[in-house]
Amino acid sequence: MSKNKGHVLIIDDDAEIRESLQLLLASEGLTVDTAGDGDEGLARIEESLYDLVLLDLMLPGKSGMDVYKDIRRVDATLPVVIITAMGGVETAVTAIKEGCYDFLTKPWDNDKLFVIVANAIRQRHLLSENAHLRQALRERYGYSNIVGKSERILQVLDLVSQVAPSRSTILIQGESGTGKELIAKAIHLKSTRSEKPFIAVNSGSMPVDLLESTLFGHVRGAFTSAVAAKKGLFEVADQGTIFFDEIGTIGVDTQAKLLRVIQEREFMRLGGIDTIKVDVRIIAATNVDLAQLVQEGRFREDLYYRLNVINIQLPPLRDRREDIPALAEFFIKKYCEENAKPQYRVLPDALRTLMDHHWPGNVRELENVIERAVVLCQKDAIDRSLLPDSVSSPSARFAGLSSFSFPKESSLFEIMDAIEKRVILEMLDRCGWSQTEAADNFHIPLSTLNQKIKRYGIEIKKKRDRSLGIHSLK
Repeated sequence: MSKNKGHVLIIDDDAEIRESLQLLLASEGLTVDTAGDGDEGLARIEESLYDLVLLDLMLPGKSGMDVYKDIRRVDATLPVVIITAMGGVETAVTAIKEGCYDFLTKPWDNDKLFVIVANAIRQRHLLSENAHLRQALRERYGYSNIVGKSERILQVLDLVSQVAPSRSTILIQGESGTGKELIAKAIHLKSTRSEKPFIAVNSGSMPVDLLESTLFGHVRGAFTSAVAAKKGLFEVADQGTIFFDEIGTIGVDTQAKLLRVIQEREFMRLGGIDTIKVDVRIIAATNVDLAQLVQEGRFREDLYYRLNVINIQLPPLRDRREDIPALAEFFIKKYCEENAKPQYRVLPDALRTLMDHHWPGNVRELENVIERAVVLCQKDAIDRSLLPDSVSSPSARFAGLSSFSFPKESSLFEIMDAIEKRVILEMLDRCGWSQTEAADNFHIPLSTLNQKIKRYGIEIKKKRDRSLGIHSLK
């Protein structure tokens, strides 16, 4: 889950169940309130803002279903998960048909509980984010989270303004950490679909079956746990926008189904036979060369051309260094406010170091570096000593690359791939083959590092005991 773990209300007349659920969810970092009956629960919902309600069907006085209907009148978007004994499954399924998020049977499986709660809260936060998006200013460059005045970034924003009103699919290309999702949101904000949902899908983080069920939904009985039909994200996003991050990781079978949605604007739920019509704009993003994947037979050529109607290339941070001071100031303000600290300034020695760094992790890396500096700062300004070694001493860290050799006939892509593979190998070795630590040092998500490891066929060695020491980069 995100830093804001979520606020949950449990409505159940059984004190032991309330206490058990409260302890379990609190252990996951959630804020949990409880109520012993429907009236008490409704009073709490009217007083506080919740991300999820766990509601027992068998309550004294008002029934669980009556309480659920009252909750819908107070807050129609608040996810509700029904808790029921095995004999109440039929009623729970009826509740799902009426809009209830999901249900749990007693005794529940803790792992299933955590998954349902996490997904429900994620949906709640998504709806909240869309509400904030709709309230954002729509001035020409009034995108509060896109910072920069370099020629490269202004060209991107000009292109965003031109293409946003159209219905065309868009492919955003750029290295990890360059802000592809921010640009996708900016396009949505400037479009005629801005009042409708914007839904982001991390294509590389789900197994094929789960991804297809998430995108297209499923009918009852499509698989073992499909006790009721569920809408997919394409139905939820109707008349809005779906953003596919890391589109190059989608499997070939799913690519075919996605192509049909783009071409025909229709699809079938998993296990279903009825055709569902939708009007959804697709924005895709990738940090790899899709044309190369097409040549290798790993990405459909027809889908590539359907996605690549309008291409937006995001520059890496090293190619827009003049934006670094403004970005640093933006992140300092953000994290000073989050950590209740006074507004810090950046001393010249620290700013020169930031300007000189290569930024392999791009804007995301810079944000992480600034957040760290703000948290550690005990003076009134950020100096060079607060920057990590990876930024303040980059030449020592990557000195071995100066001796890198390659055949004269190598293409630029082959050279860059070979260099990146070597850097990843040396960092893994430096970190005792801990992928998590290596990803942290690169300032990139673990999922991104794992994709690169898979792409380059790197064989992961057994984690080395850190007490034996770590080899330095050569």
